[in-house]
This record gives sequence, C-alpha cells and structure tokens, in this order.
Amino acid sequence: MIFHETNLKDAWLIELQARGDERGSFARTMCRETFEKRGLIGDFVQQNTSVSVHRGTLRGLHYQLPPHAEAKLIRCLRGAIVDVIVDIRADSPTYLEHQMFELTAENRHHLYVPPGFAHSFQTLTDDVEVSYLVSALYTPQAERGLRYSDERLGIRWPERVTTISDKDAGWPLIEEHTERLF
Repeated sequence: MIFHETNLKDAWLIELQARGDERGSFARTMCRETFEKRGLIGDFVQQNTSVSVHRGTLRGLHYQLPPHAEAKLIRCLRGAIVDVIVDIRADSPTYLEHQMFELTAENRHHLYVPPGFAHSFQTLTDDVEVSYLVSALYTPQAERGLRYSDERLGIRWPERVTTISDKDAGWPLIEEHTERLF
C-alpha cells in the first residue's frame, strides 16, 4: 500500500500495490500493523456496503459523536464516486476545510477518514457499489450530519444531485448546530 498525504490533517489516500501474473493480480487492501505504525486506527469492527442506482445520488455528510466516533476506510467496488470529507475537529488546523477524492472501481484507491470528519459521497455513474470499514459500531443516538449544500463549507458537487434522502437533505447548516460539531 502506498499512503498519499491529503490536504487535510490525518486523512490519507491509499493506493494499492497490485502484484500480477498470468492468473490476474493480488493486493493487500488493509493491514492493521501497517496502519498502526502510521498512527492510524487499524481495528475495524464493521463493514458496510451501499448500492446506488442513479448517477448524482448523494449520501452524507455523516459523522458520529464521541465516544462513538469512527474511522472509515472507503473503497468504490463498482462504478465511480467523488468522496468528500470535512474536518470538523475544532482544534484542527484544517477545521471546516474539505477535500474531494475520485474513487473508482478502476483506480481501486481507498480513502482513510479519521474520527472527527464528516463523510459523504456522490455517484458519478449509475449502478455504484461502495464498501467501507468502520472502527466503531453504528450508534443512532450519536449520529449527526452537515447539510451537503451549506455555503459555509463551499463544496461544489460535480453532478446535479438527483437522489438524496430526506434525512441527508435536512441536516442543519453549521450556524444552526446547537452543540459543538466534534
């Protein structure tokens, strides 16, 4: 695995190192020891998958409050997405900054998202499947979100939003949050 620094403190884009022969290829997609040597969370307790039918589908921006905060390791298995993360750690030098990453079935890149980030993605193709490992169990009472269209964040989605859940469309604007984000 090749770890590429991102513009956001503690988030990493991971490129797989595939080895191939006449059978095809093989690549390690996660190694606890490698992650922990880099100071990253390497224990994941749950794996999730989402399937989105239509191009332009948007999911997020989600996060969980401590003590249920989670690291995520995201990969697009079919199709293509733009993955967006927002640093919501009040003490971080990149607080409220975001970055976009194109994850596709072809490039096979992974995105490591540390605790303290809101996470979202938008599909760039029809028929998309995304898989992600999480380091904490889903805890509904700890779930929070940011509105994907909040001007304060300045996110310019590459596609027109065609499909979004009522919950994701209704997350509060940053100025409407009554509690500290993270």
